[in-house]
Amino acid sequence: MRRFLIGFVFTVVVPQVGAAQCAMCRAVLESEGNTTAAEGVNDGIVYLMTIPYILVGVLFFYIYRRMKK
Repeated sequence: MRRFLIGFVFTVVVPQVGAAQCAMCRAVLESEGNTTAAEGVNDGIVYLMTIPYILVGVLFFYIYRRMKK
């Protein structure tokens, strides 16, 4: 049950945090009025943020499986 709760919290919270962007990028993109560029920068930030988390998750899963044997 505890694992389910932690997984549920991460599923709900992570996408909302992932939509955030740095203050300088946001100020520049909002002043230009080009929404497609702003969406592209947002998508790039989310993409760059998720790769390290996936790699660390795979590493911990691998370590967990090795320790379980």
